[in-house]
Amino acid sequence: VVATEDSSVFTVKNLKQFSAIILLNTTGDIFNEEGQKALQSYIRSGGGLAGIHAASDGEYNWPWYNQMIGAYFESHPKIQKASIKVVENHPSTSFLENPWVRKDEWYNFKSFNLSVTVLLELDESSYEGGKMNGKHPIAWYHSFEGGKIFYTGLGHTSESYTEPAFLK
Repeated sequence: VVATEDSSVFTVKNLKQFSAIILLNTTGDIFNEEGQKALQSYIRSGGGLAGIHAASDGEYNWPWYNQMIGAYFESHPKIQKASIKVVENHPSTSFLENPWVRKDEWYNFKSFNLSVTVLLELDESSYEGGKMNGKHPIAWYHSFEGGKIFYTGLGHTSESYTEPAFLK
């Protein structure tokens, strides 16, 4: 495992050593042109990527990234409990209660990629501030240009990272 906040490690040569990349709460434009080309090459070569929470809150001027990660962050209400519906039986969801009630920062999304497979949806009637008209994906996956992509909007709170169901 290599953990870094230095996006200059995103080179075509360097990324070849990794089986998967995790973008954990990355916000803003983190990739320069070389990093963008390296990430595209990595994904197109069959690489795997997991985006967590704020991984959807950046690269707004890079349409490829939007399609790859699955959506862009639009807004969020205050941190609060919400009910999450499991909509797809998948290794990442098969053990969850349905509905799964937990506290987090709930993202509203824009520019949603309709080709993803939605795993979890927020029940907008269970909290204040949902803006997706009752159809509110919060975790999904898809195959994208040869790579495998997973994204979850969960994971803002520090408590998430000690919560057994979230970690599993």
